[in-house]
Amino acid sequence: ALLAFTLDHARARDAVHTAFDAPHLAAGLVGLGLEVIEVSRPARDRRDYLRRPDLGRMLDADSRRALEPHNSGGVDLVIVIGDGLSPAAVNVHAVELVRHLAPRLTEAGIRFGHVVVASGARVALGDEIGAVLGARMVVMLIGERPGLSAPDSLGAYLTFAPRIGLTDEKRNCVSNIHGAGLSYDEAAFKIAWLVREGIARQVTGVALK
Repeated sequence: ALLAFTLDHARARDAVHTAFDAPHLAAGLVGLGLEVIEVSRPARDRRDYLRRPDLGRMLDADSRRALEPHNSGGVDLVIVIGDGLSPAAVNVHAVELVRHLAPRLTEAGIRFGHVVVASGARVALGDEIGAVLGARMVVMLIGERPGLSAPDSLGAYLTFAPRIGLTDEKRNCVSNIHGAGLSYDEAAFKIAWLVREGIARQVTGVALK
């Protein structure tokens, strides 16, 4: 039992410190026919990111300037993919989840623009990105805090009318997306439903069941 616990703990620690493979993610998303923008946060390194959660909630100046020209003012949804507390989860699951999600969004008539790949991200970073891009809603795919049973769990956080300063009661979350948890197809179904209903009702969070 002690050896099993020690192994699970080591896997969780490794998941937190795994390198975020943004170029591989971007290439996979381009392979799906999507346009990708890469951005970052002000934290200097992974240790800085872990000690300063606030830095993961804001864009650096160069990233903000890179996003601003892409504000089309007409998209329903922006998808943001961030490393979060388990880059390992994002490296493994994000592209496959988007592969299952994109057709469902298209079938529902949801107009989504660029996919943003964000290094050193916390959930709230999606609010600033969505606001800069003029999107009605943002879906943030991010690595969840590793547990002893699931070091590679991906979460999806949905926020209508994204803007800086929102708090978590304004979001819906689809969590536990990994090999032994929620499948890509199940997660894509739930996310697409929440996006469709959130846009139709102009609300997310505790007001959207």
